[in-house]
Amino acid sequence: MSINYHEVKKKREEFWNSSLVYRAIYDRLVRQGYHLIGTIGAVKRCHWTKEAVLRKRFCYKCLWYGIESHRCIQMTPVAAWCWNRCLHCWRIQPEDVGMHWDDTRPPVVDDPEVLVGESIRVHREIMAGYKGNPLADQSMVDEAMNPKHAAISLTGEPLLYPRLSELIEEYHKRGLTTFLVTHGTRPDVLKSLAKEPSQLYISIESWDREMYEYFNRPLVPRAWELFQETLELIRSFKSPTVFRFTIVKGYNDHEKVLERFARFVEKAQPTHVEVKAYMFLGGSRGRLEHSNMPSHEDVRRVGRILSEKTGYKLLSESIPSRIVLLSRIDKPIRHGKGCPDGVERSEKYAPAFSKEYEELTD
Repeated sequence: MSINYHEVKKKREEFWNSSLVYRAIYDRLVRQGYHLIGTIGAVKRCHWTKEAVLRKRFCYKCLWYGIESHRCIQMTPVAAWCWNRCLHCWRIQPEDVGMHWDDTRPPVVDDPEVLVGESIRVHREIMAGYKGNPLADQSMVDEAMNPKHAAISLTGEPLLYPRLSELIEEYHKRGLTTFLVTHGTRPDVLKSLAKEPSQLYISIESWDREMYEYFNRPLVPRAWELFQETLELIRSFKSPTVFRFTIVKGYNDHEKVLERFARFVEKAQPTHVEVKAYMFLGGSRGRLEHSNMPSHEDVRRVGRILSEKTGYKLLSESIPSRIVLLSRIDKPIRHGKGCPDGVERSEKYAPAFSKEYEELTD
């Protein structure tokens, strides 16, 4: 397929300039460092991509799963659309700009080849900015020109993109692995995926319907029930699966909640469990307080309790990212060559510079 990227850019500009609402969203996204791809997709450089080439420090996906941070594309096919308006989310939401749009239904369906092609091009352009930088490892910059992984997450809900299977397949055809992150409100999409991602993540914060309605603020009926249906599907996936429990201090870090989380794990038997601190970033700063962001010691404590309740082994941690890894298998399944002994020696690849959360100031 021959793609006219000049026409793609023209269509993108026409869309985002078609209303004051879309223009306001676009301006906010650009200020936050997003690069728009296709029409409504986006790429953003990850903090750890920069750290990898400048200081040879790597993200937890490198430590545990072999993902080379400098060769990882952080992207989304739907930048501002989701079935939830979670309090902790950094996604731009209508109240952030004082305007309304239907954020449950993406108005455009981009071609998967366009999204993949442009995401690779934008990643290369971002990393090319480190060429000649005396602090950057130039061999790593050269390697970054050939990305090997796509994290389909970033912002918005990827399962709202109707051609998700094709997007995953297109990345795989080009030799990239994929991690797909979802809140699990579209079990119908997960069930119908013709192509599984290399690894599937389910993000979880709430433990019952009442708290889900309060914290995740679903925009569609039966969202809690749909999430429960997703839990039923997890065992059917051939690829590794991960439950990521995002811990919000004072909300979901106490005994009653962790007991319910443990039941989710027992029910679905994901391959891995990640316990990660909420990040005081983006739009969430207008909804939560800085005090809601747990310390790494808080995260460790929650990880130990969940390990005891689930029988999953507490294998590793990454202090700068405030995250710990639990697993029902002895070693995580690796998808690349990065950080070969990262599980056992996390401090070798991700030394902590301070007790501050680094990404807040990136």
